[in-house]
Amino acid sequence: MVLAIIAGFVALVLVVLLAAYVINVYNQLVNLDNRADQAKQNIDVVLKQRQDELTKLIDAAKEVMDHERELLTELTEAREQAERAATPSEEAQADEQIRQAMSSFRARVEDYPELRSQQNMMQFQERISALENQIADRREVYNEAVTQYNTRIEQFPYVIFARQFGYQERELFEATAAEKADVDVGEAFA
Repeated sequence: MVLAIIAGFVALVLVVLLAAYVINVYNQLVNLDNRADQAKQNIDVVLKQRQDELTKLIDAAKEVMDHERELLTELTEAREQAERAATPSEEAQADEQIRQAMSSFRARVEDYPELRSQQNMMQFQERISALENQIADRREVYNEAVTQYNTRIEQFPYVIFARQFGYQERELFEATAAEKADVDVGEAFA
């Protein structure tokens, strides 16, 4: 009788420990998943700020550069493509288009001294450059969070529980081939 009570107690303790272990693994997976989500949302916050700043820049450019419709179209299309981007690869393509449009904008600013004298335009440019740096930093944090998450769901014993709980690998942000290409500075000034 005592032996049955001890065996029952040991079995109960083992069941409680196993349940606690499964709960711990699940909570770790939830934590990593939420960190990756938060990192993605942090990118979206800065992308929204960039969109707002681009809107202001476009409005200011309209006032100063009525004759530069092509530039405004490039900036507007780049902004709209960025708004439509849903995946990291689409965001990378949109970023490339925005960078190209901003490069054209900066070249035009150099060509028109009266535009360069507009302090608002320069402040907008500096703000967008700062936002671009923040986006790059936050994408790095996102990739770190996703890498940690993806690694964890592939490790034993997490791989077993991750599949059971429906956790799947996430996509990393990757720069496009154009963003990785060497920059021809001479051509940029031509």
